[in-house]
Order: sequence, then structure tokens, then C-alpha cells
Amino acid sequence: MTATVTNLPSLYEPFSTEAKWQKSWEENQVYQANPENGGEPYCIVIPPPNVTGSLHMGHAFESALIDTLVRYHRMQGRNTLWLPGTDHASIAVQAILEKQLKAEGKTRYDLGREQFLERAWQWKAESGGTIVNQLRRLGVSVDWSRERFTMDEGLSKAVLAAFVRLYEEGLIYRGNYLVNWCPATQSAVSDLEVESQDVKGHLWHFRYPLTDESGYVEVATTRPETMLGDTAVAVNPNDDRYKHLIGKMLTLPILGREIPIIADELVEMEFGTGCVKVTPAHDPNDFEMGKRHNLPFINIMNKDGTLNENAGPFQGQDRFVARKNVVQRLEADGVLVKVEEYKHTVPYSDRGKVPVEPLLSTQWFVKIRPLADRTLEFLDDRNSPEFIPQRWTKVYRDWLVNLKDWCISRQLWWGHQIPAWYAVSETNGEITDATPFVVAQSAAAAQEQAISQFGENVKLEQDPDVLDTWFSSGLWPFSTLGWPEQTRDLEFYYPTSTLVTGFDIIFFWVARMTMLAGHFTGQMPFKDVYIHGLVRDENNKKMSKSANNGIDPLILIDKYGTDALRYTLIKEVAGAGQDIRLEYNRKTDESVSVEASRNFANKLWNAARFVMMNLDGQTPQQLGSPSSSELELSDRWILSRFYQVVQQTSDYIDKYGLGEAAKGLYDFIWGDFCDWYIELVKSRLQNKSTTASRRVAQQTLGYVLEGILKLLHPFMPHITEEIWHTLTQADANQFLALQSYPKVNQNLIDSELEQQFDLLIGTIRTIRNLRAEADIKPGIKVTAILQSENANERETLTQGQSYIQELAKVATLNITATVEQEIESVIAGVIGTIQVLIPLTGVVDIEALRAKLKKDITKLEAEVKTLSTRLNNPNFVNKAPAEVVQGAKAALTEAETQLQILQERLRRLA
Repeated sequence: MTATVTNLPSLYEPFSTEAKWQKSWEENQVYQANPENGGEPYCIVIPPPNVTGSLHMGHAFESALIDTLVRYHRMQGRNTLWLPGTDHASIAVQAILEKQLKAEGKTRYDLGREQFLERAWQWKAESGGTIVNQLRRLGVSVDWSRERFTMDEGLSKAVLAAFVRLYEEGLIYRGNYLVNWCPATQSAVSDLEVESQDVKGHLWHFRYPLTDESGYVEVATTRPETMLGDTAVAVNPNDDRYKHLIGKMLTLPILGREIPIIADELVEMEFGTGCVKVTPAHDPNDFEMGKRHNLPFINIMNKDGTLNENAGPFQGQDRFVARKNVVQRLEADGVLVKVEEYKHTVPYSDRGKVPVEPLLSTQWFVKIRPLADRTLEFLDDRNSPEFIPQRWTKVYRDWLVNLKDWCISRQLWWGHQIPAWYAVSETNGEITDATPFVVAQSAAAAQEQAISQFGENVKLEQDPDVLDTWFSSGLWPFSTLGWPEQTRDLEFYYPTSTLVTGFDIIFFWVARMTMLAGHFTGQMPFKDVYIHGLVRDENNKKMSKSANNGIDPLILIDKYGTDALRYTLIKEVAGAGQDIRLEYNRKTDESVSVEASRNFANKLWNAARFVMMNLDGQTPQQLGSPSSSELELSDRWILSRFYQVVQQTSDYIDKYGLGEAAKGLYDFIWGDFCDWYIELVKSRLQNKSTTASRRVAQQTLGYVLEGILKLLHPFMPHITEEIWHTLTQADANQFLALQSYPKVNQNLIDSELEQQFDLLIGTIRTIRNLRAEADIKPGIKVTAILQSENANERETLTQGQSYIQELAKVATLNITATVEQEIESVIAGVIGTIQVLIPLTGVVDIEALRAKLKKDITKLEAEVKTLSTRLNNPNFVNKAPAEVVQGAKAALTEAETQLQILQERLRRLA
């Protein structure tokens, strides 16, 4: 087979190319990991997207970053595993199914748990693979044979093992505590699933009369309905205003219940009146006060957010309806003092999107301090894991220090059912707070335990609740590798190398993984945590569903190709962890930044076509490497630049500077290779005789192009794989993805030569610019004078004389220390300390050029005068629309700049 240009079409068509390679990589199991191959492991586990999800720009950004790292390390020779999977997303899936049932006029209770779960698994089979298939379109180099799901058999086994072990170690307990309750999902949610929002509300002041009728105290609250559950009023023990009242009794308005005045240092004397109502069953601070002072805990709320029988006349009312009615009753009873507008923070359920209600509830908890303290030891003693950027270390540490016990039970059906079985035969067939229970990994094991404790006639019922989704996700780095079994994968690939994730789930996920991994494996689950920023929209705003400003990555992929989108997202990163901004026109679904990356792909494609057209059907391997003794100046320069970029790219990626690496490759490929080296060797290639110079040019072109494809492959895998196969005539079972990454040849790096070439390139650019200024036709060759007093500069110019003459179309080049005589009609420029002169006599019609310049100058002067007059007119500036005024200012600036340029050109012709 001969590599000819017919194997590389004239236009790059990304869509068929990308689909072809995605299919080929997967069918040939290119990315299937094998620990038996040995070597240095490099492992990343994907942050598992929700099975309910669809691809958004955050997924695309994160996946592009991870895939770049994984492909790079694979090509560096490491035994690489990127393990994919999805999270079962308890709340989200259950919400979808209950919405479907509601449309059918049913609830989950009509189906029963077994049929509901059957329906959930059916939904997962039919719709749960959406995001996985979309991730495939990104060309991610994951090992699909190891794809996991947080409720698959292996991971469910890990969850059971973890729960039982923590329980047996006294680190999981069941208790009646205040939890964040979401009335919308009717489930407890953890502190991490609560989003604080600033809202404009009210502060209601009302009076509680002393029972002995000697006066009253005034309290203030943002939740007046909770006064129905008050069991005390608290003051600070050091507050002289109220010391005499401590221990006295108050009569609770509306309900008439007697409650004490207590002293507690938690009360801030400066806040409000210095008196606070205490509702232990409905406020976290009050809960702690209630325990300290042995107060009653009165729950006034049902799980759906309505008030219960303890709310007296307000029973059955929604909490917000009751709020209005309670205030009206307090006003009618004459105890409402005043109502103030008040801006305060309200906790909202991240999933239910409603204010959470602190609710007294019996739940399962993880005792967090032993886990967090061990994790802190890893961080403080070993800086493990290491955060990039480092600033996130303090955020992570502070969170570990302040963690409270973790509520892990959820009142849902979809998820890992809690492996606790209640001996309901001991409590009249019902599960109560007093019902004894056993914890086991299976119903059979639970039955065996229960019989030994309660006898043969014991009747068991499993806890109906499921575990918080983050419990199974916290085990992800090691459960996906086979834990609790000691598998070969776990032995070889664990701990994993890098976690790539967003800063917004450091607390949700990262801390839970490190705590559980430290406890169960004695190691941190990953060496590095690379925290990336957000993808912001065209207005630099955070993308969100509520703002409806998301950008669908599939639209841009369909328009520009996967490689173009991936490269754009990575190239935009300026420093690890920084947010990026994506240009996007919502009317046309176009992006100038992604279009620029598509143009870069086309530039590489066209350069590769040119190279292959000039290799006489030979591959780089057939041509062989160029001999250093035969290299010409431009060959030595491009090879030096190539190896500098190899070193630079590796250094950047090793330090997670992926954006800088991408920019460096762009500059080298587009600038050095395409715009300069290819142009410099064209004359050598046009000589069809088999000269040594032509062959060295072919060898260098082939060698550098193949190296470029390897360097760029982690960033733009599809187009590089396509070009590489054509360039190398590789067999169908060979892949660029499995080739070795380029290594640096220090012997061919010549920084001094690169500096000299910068001077030559600058000189060529200056001559080209002068030709454009003088309107010299492209086909006309000129005389150029290069004057420099620096002998080294003159030597460099002399060595590159042929390049200057060829690329700047110079017939006669005079390199001199001084210009002996005055030259008439000359256009001049400067590059560094070199003066560039082009005599124009006989080359252009000087008078005609002067006349044209004067005409253009007169026209611009008139435009500047008109715009200046308009902008100096107060009527225009004050009355015209702002965008019109701004447009006039921009037009004036542009006209003044053009005028200066033309005046300078005319001056040079004097």
C-alpha cells in the first residue's frame, strides 16, 4: 500500500472520522487495562455522573481534561486504567418515577416496593444509558469492559460490607436526632445537600406573658409557626436585664402551655431583645439547648410539611399557610408587637428545591469524627492527597475539622436498602424507636442472628429506608476495583493516581472518599486531586438550570466536531483550577472559539496533506531519520523547536498545566511548522531530482509531523489518529493511541539557533509588511537593504539570506553595517536593532502611491472631524441610545488609528 494524497481527502470531515475511530477503539479494546502487563500503574476513576443525567458542558470539560491526562500517561508507557460508571441517583430517579406514576393517577404505594423497584430497573435499562452513550461521543479512552454502576452486584456487596463493618465497630448508630427534612421529597438530606439562599423575609416580634401576670418578655423569630412547639424562652445568664426572670414561668400564647425561662450562654445579648424562643424539635441550636436543659421535644410537623396534632387549631395546615394564620391569631390576641422586613439566609433542599425543615426524626448516622481525624492525619503528616491548585487544601481541611455526624438514611425505595432487620414480633408487629434490630449482610444471616436472640418465632422486617447515595459513591475508588475482595485490579491499580473533579463536590464526594478509604484501606484513595473550574457562559456567568444559560455540548460537536470542542475547553484554561469562558451565539448556535479550534484542525489537515504529497509515497519509517550532519539551517531549527515543545508539553501536563500545554502546541504547529518550516522547504521539495537536500527535507517533514501527531493526540485524538494511519500506513490493528510519546533529544536543542531564527523570521515579516504598505504586487521581487552595526546579527542574516530572499521575494539583498548614501523614495522599517530599507524607484509608481495615500488621508480626516463634532454635541451624547454613542466612539478610535498609519506611510515616502 502506498500513502498518497487520495487517502487523505481534500477537506477534513470530522463527523464520520470521529465516529469511525470511536467505534474502532472500542471494538479493538484499545483501552482495556491489564494488571498482568505490569509496569507503572496510572489509574483514574470517573466521577460517576447521575444515571438520570445528560451530557452538559461541565461533563464535556471534565472528561476532556481527564482524557488528556489518561492518553498522555498511556503514551508515556504507563499501565493505564480509566474506569467508567454511573451513580444510581436515588432522589432523582425516584422523582422521575413518581412523576410518571402521578400522570397515571397512582403512587408508589399503589405498586408496592417490589413492583416499584422492577419499574426502576426497567427505566434504568431503557433510559439510564443516555449519558454513557453521550460520553462515548467525546471519544473518552475509558475501559468500557470495567463499566460500573453503584447498584450493580459488586458495588452493592461493597456497600453492605462497609455498613456492617462500620456498625460492628460502633461507627454507625441509629438515633433520634434533628435532621434536615425535605418535605418535597419527604426524605432526610445531609448538610451537604442543603443550599443556603438569601431571601427577603420578615422578623416577627411578639410577647410571652409571665404566668404570675407580673409582666412579659419579647421574642423575635423568622418562623412564627414554630412557636407552637416552644418549650422554653432563653436568656444569657450574664444579661442584667433578665437575671431576675430566670426560673420563672411563661404562658405560651394560643396553646396556653406553661414554659420556663432558662439561662444559656448560647444566647447573644446583642441580638434582638436578648430573649430567644426555644423549639428543640425544630431548630439545631434549640435542639442542643433542649438536651442541656432537659426540655421536652415537641414535634409540630408532619413529613409532608403540614402541621400535626401538636399544633392545636392549625393541625393539617401547610407550614406556610399556618405561618400566616399564627401571625393573625397573635395579632388578634394582642401579643404581636411589630413586623420588620428582614433579609436572612434560608436553607433549601438541593434536590427538592424547597426550604428544609429541621425535624426530629429517627435516622441512621455515621460517627464522623474518628474517620475525619484519621483523614486529617494523612493530610497534615503526609500532605495526602495533594490538591492542585494548593489553595483548596485549606478549604478541604477546614471542612474535615468542622464535620458533624453524617445522616445516611433516606426515606426512599430506590437505592441500597439499609441492611437492618427489626424484630417486629417484639413490638406488636410495628417498627418503633424501641424495636430491637439486627444488622447483617443478608436476610438469611439476619434471621440466624435474630433466632439466637429472640427465639424461633421471631418475625423480622427490613428497614424500609435506603442509604444516602453518597455512601456508595464514597466507596467508589476501591469498590469499583473489587473491594472488599482482594482482587488483582485492587492490588495493582489502587490507590488511584489522580482525581479530577469540580470544587463544588469537594465536600459532597472528595472528603467522603478520603474518609472511607482511610478507614477501610488504610490509604488515601488517590495521590492528587486536580480541582478544575467552571465553564462560564458567553457573559462570564455560571451556567445553571435556573438561569437557563447552559450550552449543549452536543450542538457544538455536531457543528464543529468533538476534537474542536475538546481542544477549545482545554486551551481556554489559564492556570490549574481557573474558570473558563465559552463564546457562544445563542441565536445561531455558533461559537467563535470552537470555530477557531476547528480551523486549527483544518490547518493541521492541510499541512499533513502537503507533507504526504511530497514524500513520494513513503512513510517516515521508510524515509528514516535525518542525519545530523546533513541537516540544513531550517532543519536544525525546526528540530530544536520540536524538542523544546516536547519538553515544554510534558512539563506542563506533569504539573496539570493542560491549558498552557495546548496553547504551546497550537503556536508551534500553526506558526513554526505550518507557516514557516513548510514554506522554508518548498523550494527544496520542488527539485524532483533525488538530491540529498530534498531527502533531508522529506525526512524532517515526516519525522516532525509524526511527532506533532503524537504530541497533539491526547488533546485531539480523532484527527491525529486519522492522519497518523495515512502517514504511517499502519495496519488496522495498530493505533496512535498506543504509540510512545515523543522523548526529548537534548543534543538537537539549540537555543542560540532559535534566537537567530527569531531574528530571520522577524526580518521576513518586516519586509512583507513594508511590501504591503507600499502596495508592491506579490509577483514583483524587490531590493532590500538590512543595516546593523552588530556583527553577530549580520552573520545571522547572511546565514539565512536564502530564506529571506525566497520568503520575502527579495531579488537583491544587501547586508551592511552602514548605509553609505542617501536613498531616494525608500520605505523603511525596524526589527530589533536592524533597519530594513526597500528602495521603491522602479518598483512602484511613487507619485501614484503618494496620491492614493493623500486621498485616503483626506477621507479619514473628514470622517474624524464628523465623528468628533457629533461626540462633542451634548444633545447627541445625552439623547442618543447608549449603544449608538458607544459605536460612534469606537468608530472615531478606529478612524484616528488608520489616519496615523497612513500619515506615517506618507512620511516614509517623503
